[in-house]
Amino acid sequence: MIAIEKDIEQHLDCKIQDFRPASGGCINHGGELITNQGSFFVKWNDASRYPGMFTAEAKGLRLLHEKNCIEVPHPIVVKEIEGSQYILMTFIRSTKPGADYWKALGGQLANLHKHTQDNFGLSHDNYIGSHTQHNTVTSNWIDFFITQRLEKQILLAEKNNSINISLRKKFETLHKKLPNLLPEEKPALLHGDLWSGNVMVNGAGKPALIDPAVYYGHREAELAFTQLFGGFDPMFYESYFSSFPVEPGFDTRVDVYNLYPLLVHVNLFGGGYLQQVIDILNRFT
Repeated sequence: MIAIEKDIEQHLDCKIQDFRPASGGCINHGGELITNQGSFFVKWNDASRYPGMFTAEAKGLRLLHEKNCIEVPHPIVVKEIEGSQYILMTFIRSTKPGADYWKALGGQLANLHKHTQDNFGLSHDNYIGSHTQHNTVTSNWIDFFITQRLEKQILLAEKNNSINISLRKKFETLHKKLPNLLPEEKPALLHGDLWSGNVMVNGAGKPALIDPAVYYGHREAELAFTQLFGGFDPMFYESYFSSFPVEPGFDTRVDVYNLYPLLVHVNLFGGGYLQQVIDILNRFT
């Protein structure tokens, strides 16, 4: 950290006065860096273990920022130094949510999802947790969901002996059913890792997002993700759907989309996440 602090002082021509570590990170070290030019947020980790992680994060933050739909930190410096890599960003000071916080978040996310492009994916890969998230550009959502989301995690789980032949066959059966389960839509710009831990309240009581895993995907996958770990306030969904309705039957499709983040958690943590995957497969195959 000393080398990183010196590098930041040189880059910004500032004097670091204090550092307040953030809690909860299992991959990165990070926290508020207090300088004579104000506060910034810094994250760092082992560059050899997670190559290009912060370069990809900075690209995602800039892509979200340029759409001007919802606040995200602005990356200032991304650099490798003495075997570590770090990203320095603007600091978002958190406070209590305003009365219209969840309504605003729903509307802002809907506006973000209205940004589209011709294909699913992204020009580069990034990270979901500590795992590479593959974003090879694909013209069809079903193909993208199978090859770039499910199969990448299934192969890793097989390598780790978490998934047996029986489960593999169930996934292959599900793959064949997906065209009749998931509706077609244009690609939508997604945050990509949208759970409550990556949603903040800024100093004005308004929404802000952090730690993206950006790509162009099916927006229902993002909405499903928001329901995986406790869900968001009902006002969020009411606001979103009033601005950008989804096809009927979304509630029945949620678990199919959430196979991807659940598989990521199987590969990261194991435990009960595998049983959730099994339960979903049993229901749809």
